[in-house]
Amino acid sequence: MTDDVRAGQAGPGVPQPGPRAAFRDWRFRRPFWGGLLLTLGGAEILLTEKASLKVVLHIGMQGLAGYLLPTLMVLCGLLTLFNPAQRLFYSLTGILLSLGTWVTSNLGGFFLGLLLGATGSCLVFGWLPDQESRRARRQRRKEARGQARAAGT
Repeated sequence: MTDDVRAGQAGPGVPQPGPRAAFRDWRFRRPFWGGLLLTLGGAEILLTEKASLKVVLHIGMQGLAGYLLPTLMVLCGLLTLFNPAQRLFYSLTGILLSLGTWVTSNLGGFFLGLLLGATGSCLVFGWLPDQESRRARRQRRKEARGQARAAGT
């Protein structure tokens, strides 16, 4: 192996992957859509909050929870994207936080943030890291059927 290849520089005949291919590879190694939906759900709930900090401090813990739960939802979504090894903890925490916003944050951001957060948490929980791609599974099944037909005739 040459020093150019080890340094990440491809030779003249080897095409370099672009940023789009690098992002696709990064995305396939983590529960991307679930983490994104969980983050967007928390952000939507935070945007629907209209109380100022003085009102929140006057109301007390209930007002603080209205900002704390969606902030933790955003944090769980981002942690899911950047640390997928702990996805089960983040998904369970995310669903509990999403359901908690029903009471604390304008009915969960007028249902939209609650639904985004719950859907994202479920997607994160159901994601399997070492799963074979659909194309490879279809190709393998197709080849198995072809071999079975050839053996049967």
